[in-house]
Amino acid sequence: MTPVIDLQGITKVYGSGDTEVRALDGIDLSIARGDYVAIMGASGSGKSTLMNIVGALDASTEGHYALDGISIDDLDESALSIVRNRKIGFIFQSFNLIPRTSALSNVELPLVYRGVRRKERRERAIAALASVGLADRMHHMPNELSGGQQQRVAVARALVAEPSLLLADEPTGNLDSRSTGDVLDLMGELHDQGRTIVMITHEDDVAAHAGRVVTLVDGRISEDQRNSA
Repeated sequence: MTPVIDLQGITKVYGSGDTEVRALDGIDLSIARGDYVAIMGASGSGKSTLMNIVGALDASTEGHYALDGISIDDLDESALSIVRNRKIGFIFQSFNLIPRTSALSNVELPLVYRGVRRKERRERAIAALASVGLADRMHHMPNELSGGQQQRVAVARALVAEPSLLLADEPTGNLDSRSTGDVLDLMGELHDQGRTIVMITHEDDVAAHAGRVVTLVDGRISEDQRNSA
């Protein structure tokens, strides 16, 4: 089966000569459909750079990247935007919700960009919010929701377009311990449903919820291991 993520020899270099920095140095990584992977590393390890490349937000200097069987190395920005919209559901630490727009409208947004008709996108957004336990909060504005609820809206928005990959960047970083537990439980449920999840984190206890942990040190993979069940 074609992996959702296939990285071969990914290198990212900033600057040149004496100022050259190799943020990533020959990353080989394959992530199968349905896997739940935490990518860990200290500040400066390259995990944010790797997330940007996996998310098709930045291009590598060298190497090959295929996302769900699509080679994206030479795609222009317009084509990359289409790939991101159709293949990746992003979940950010800061939620990135539109402030004066309801939870329902926030979740609809990826379908608006895709050109889905209003009736269908409304139905799909309602279903996505129900799947994360927020059917009774769909008309609330973000400032009327707790941090944990806002992150659930962000998860619903990531799910609504049925992406191949959920890419979560420090998804619990702005949450208290209770909300962190709720969001991690939700991520576990999504994984149990067969979703492919890549989560960027620097916290061991968060990474422990994933099925596999990839650790970066100085732009290279230092460990790649399965968590025990």
